[in-house]
Amino acid sequence: MKEIIGRIEEKKILEQTLKSNEAQLLAVYGRRRVGKTYLIRESYRKHIIFEFSGVHNATLKDQLSNFRNTLAELMRLPIPPAIPSGWTEAFQMLKNYAEPLLNANKGIIFLDEFPWLSSAKSGFLPAFEFFWNSWGTKQNNLIFVICGSAASWMIQKVVNNKGGLHNRITKKIRLLPFTLAETAEYLKYNHVNLDHYQIVQLYMALGGIPQYLKEILPGQSAAQNIDRICFTKDGALQNEFNNLYQSLFAEADKHIAIVRALSAKHAGLTRKEIIKTCGLSTGGTASLLLEELTESGFISAYLPFEKNSRDSIYKLSDEYSRFYLKFIDSNRASGAGTWLKLSAAPAWRSWSGTAFESVCLKHTKEIKAALGIAGVYTEESVWRYVPGNDQPGAQIDLLFDRQDFCISICEMKFSNSTFTIDKAYATELQRKQDVFRNKTKTSKTIFMVMISTFGTTDNSYKTSLIQNDIKVEALFK
Repeated sequence: MKEIIGRIEEKKILEQTLKSNEAQLLAVYGRRRVGKTYLIRESYRKHIIFEFSGVHNATLKDQLSNFRNTLAELMRLPIPPAIPSGWTEAFQMLKNYAEPLLNANKGIIFLDEFPWLSSAKSGFLPAFEFFWNSWGTKQNNLIFVICGSAASWMIQKVVNNKGGLHNRITKKIRLLPFTLAETAEYLKYNHVNLDHYQIVQLYMALGGIPQYLKEILPGQSAAQNIDRICFTKDGALQNEFNNLYQSLFAEADKHIAIVRALSAKHAGLTRKEIIKTCGLSTGGTASLLLEELTESGFISAYLPFEKNSRDSIYKLSDEYSRFYLKFIDSNRASGAGTWLKLSAAPAWRSWSGTAFESVCLKHTKEIKAALGIAGVYTEESVWRYVPGNDQPGAQIDLLFDRQDFCISICEMKFSNSTFTIDKAYATELQRKQDVFRNKTKTSKTIFMVMISTFGTTDNSYKTSLIQNDIKVEALFK
């Protein structure tokens, strides 16, 4: 069996299902390319008795034909049976095939891209509900895995199903992209030896998506790899953006409009601001679009300090989407060497700062550990104050409101050397802290935290303002 990098908690869940003496219905979901299929195949390789994947936008007849052919091949039938008339008959064929195998041993049935099988008027979901409730639940040796990249569909139609599958899911896994530590481990496994600074650059452009990271070649710098993957004629990710969204969402143009709007606003947008910017209706449409993008991992909702969920600020959290919209989508230049030029321009230096902040927001667990507050109850928040005509504003992209009556305000800076706080930036930091205290009326102790690639230069400004100095290596632990 190939090695499975990371996925510690997910592997525990899969091992638990194997040890169960009852039928298991496992739902696995997460955005495309994140490694769902690989995880299931490699974890259950010895036990899979049937594996089938839906095809995007295929007709019902084609899906049923593919299903029939897969079964016929497994059963080594010289002449395939007739194509089933519908999914009820198809599942009866699966039952007849699987039942003798399950009588003797533990067996896994794996349906991949489950949402693609449930096309309009296909009758797939009702047929599956009947199949599972009438037969599957009685098979103590059966683990049935349903997997899908359309995460919101999986949540609504399967996990939170109000019909025949209500409360039938025994285990669920939402598979997220690799962390920085997992990314480093994965690259090392593929004989790619890069330091933390280089890996962070890759992460800011590609994210922790295993399928993207598979394209990284040994012996090339982060810039060389990004150049080849994203800007050359045959680069794997040059045209990934539209394919990615079109394969996941029926009305992908609306989802892309939201992603574009958030890409242009680093500080994020509220629901009302998104509706206004994208020209959406104020009813359930906007809520559904935001839920689908959130569940699929493209955007994230952040709770403002001392506010409730209605005031959530949405930010673009998919690294590749942010990178594509900034440097690939509107860039006329392409071909080898394009990124090597772009990455030396001022636009990259400005963009890298916001991209690094997004990476830090995904590693708050590691930041808390570096601060020594891993065991302290904290609430993570963002905060912003929009000023009047004569008042200064302020924005905080990450703060920890701690149970020990302290608040840690985090500043995140990406640079190619140690970061130096000069007089102007020191004034900005002090003003931000003063505005925050004044507007929130907090009486808690405020600690300023600097998170940077190589640490912060010791000088009088750092000594007077910064209580905690965290280097990027802490995010890899």
